[in-house]
Amino acid sequence: MPWCLLAVMAALLTNNATASGEFWTFQPPVTGIAQQIESLHSWLMLLILLIFILVFGFMFYAILRHRKSLGHVAKPFHENTLVEILWTLIPALILLGMAWPAASVILAQKNTHDADFTIKATGHQWYWAYDYLDHGFGFKSKLATPRGQIENYQSQGDAKNPHYLLEVDQPLVVPVGKKIRILTTSNDVIHSWGVPAFGVKQDAIPGFIRDTWFKADKIGTYRGQCVELCGKDHGFMPIVVNVVSQADFDRWLAQQQARAKAARDDPNKVWTRDELLLRGKQVYEANCAACHKVDGAGGGAFPALAGSKIANGAKAEHIRIVLHGKNAMPSWVTLSDVELAAAISYERTAWGNRADLVMPAEIRAARTKGE
Repeated sequence: MPWCLLAVMAALLTNNATASGEFWTFQPPVTGIAQQIESLHSWLMLLILLIFILVFGFMFYAILRHRKSLGHVAKPFHENTLVEILWTLIPALILLGMAWPAASVILAQKNTHDADFTIKATGHQWYWAYDYLDHGFGFKSKLATPRGQIENYQSQGDAKNPHYLLEVDQPLVVPVGKKIRILTTSNDVIHSWGVPAFGVKQDAIPGFIRDTWFKADKIGTYRGQCVELCGKDHGFMPIVVNVVSQADFDRWLAQQQARAKAARDDPNKVWTRDELLLRGKQVYEANCAACHKVDGAGGGAFPALAGSKIANGAKAEHIRIVLHGKNAMPSWVTLSDVELAAAISYERTAWGNRADLVMPAEIRAARTKGE
């Protein structure tokens, strides 16, 4: 038997996730489903390896044992009922042996009954929005890696986060040991919500609601990504889930509910110029800079915003285009009134533009009028 096959078999049999062995296996599983997937993978790989050894071993034995140099003469023959029955029956039994445990895992993955609570995950180009349907609040989870690092505007000496491109401004938070049902859908194109350590991957399709679930057995931070090719910034759409104790989750939940209530109680807040522009820079870099560039220079089908007639013109037209889109530019109606007001204000004052600010109340009025 070749030494490489012996090495692979030994690795499969040890079935650990040490640093020296992670090249052949998955991320360490932290849910029952992920453990089942890893066990199924190991079982199928062993079965495939065994079939490979038997088939090729028999083939090479037959070739070498009956070669012409040993005096063997080829004999013409045609059909053998027993052989044909065997090579039909044996593969069928093998496939049944593979299908039975695989079907069991698939059914377990789809069993979303008796969940402790439900979270809706909506894919956007390019971030995830989460709604805690049983708790009355939601938020957007966007890539936290600065755009300057992504596009190498910063000096090469700047240290990058160890989780570069896998960090978000607001992660999903769930309690340990609880069954969490995830409803997935999309606002624009097909996305896919996946966290390898949970053994979860579920497509998010516009106009459809799909569901999956997980129950993390270990406190920690677990990372994934959109695993569907969803556009030019597909690689900048990470998923981060913080699994915490029940007590920590209850405290976090109370903070989020209080924040959501405060936001609802004061919809007409007048932001200061500095507050609005600081928020606008963050919103612009997270959503707009991919096409219009960090320095507002634009490119391709997207015009420059520096010196733009729109950015320096009437507020109503600027709001209308951002809300409803134009040509290759998509609608940004899914952003909040504050986010839109901040981003538009930033565009109207950055890069030498000298226009006036836009307040959230003006965005809300434009939505109401359908402008």
